[in-house]
Amino acid sequence: MGLPGSGKTTLAKVLVQKLKAVHFNADAVRDNINKDLGFGEAARLEQATRMGWLCNQVVEAGHTAVADFICPTPETRKAFDADITIWVDRIKKGRFEDTNKIFQPPKNYDIRLTEGSVEDWIKEIYDSPIPCLSDRKMLCWDNKAPTALLIGRYQPFHDGHKALVAEAIKRSGQCVIAIRDTANIDKDNPYNFPEVKSNILNACQKDFGSKVKVIDIPNVTDVFYGRGVGYNIEQIELTQELKDISATKIRKGEIDSSGKEL
Repeated sequence: MGLPGSGKTTLAKVLVQKLKAVHFNADAVRDNINKDLGFGEAARLEQATRMGWLCNQVVEAGHTAVADFICPTPETRKAFDADITIWVDRIKKGRFEDTNKIFQPPKNYDIRLTEGSVEDWIKEIYDSPIPCLSDRKMLCWDNKAPTALLIGRYQPFHDGHKALVAEAIKRSGQCVIAIRDTANIDKDNPYNFPEVKSNILNACQKDFGSKVKVIDIPNVTDVFYGRGVGYNIEQIELTQELKDISATKIRKGEIDSSGKEL
């Protein structure tokens, strides 16, 4: 975010390339989607709300979204609801006087860039203490990198499952969560794939970034292999507390996803 001409789009384009992200530029969104919106207070608020919605669709699908726009007031920033805010603060005035008048410097942000080249900015972002930015391995999925596979129903996904994901990523670097197609085959499988996937991403995205992928598979009941297959099969031991979390009790409303009684 930042004033017009501060360098937002320049930075966003580089980040998008490095993160393999989807880019939402405010001007492009206005020109192609939000043609009905002007630049009054209500219109700017609606622009921020719609930009946030677009980004959320990308994130819920398991990808990364980068948005660049002015977002001039606390209200528009709240409406957009960014996970990470980078303020490009290189200029005191932009090219639009009406925007200059309403722009309020943010009090809350993750990174503030005041000088240097785009290469300097990228280094500063990578060197930041924000885990999902400073850990370059968190920034993008690599199909050729070592990967863990977890197969399950996740009806529903809970903290015990999340602990498995964390350990899998710790050991292998990234993790594919394969959801068996068991939706509605009986009372113990009430959730369909989109619902399970959404639950998993909501639980994992903040902590694991793009190191988690969720896919649907048939109702796999057996896994066979020959000799020298090139991968390991191993059971991960969890604490007894995590083992005791029951998906059945969660479905019945007796406990929450962490195992606490309701």
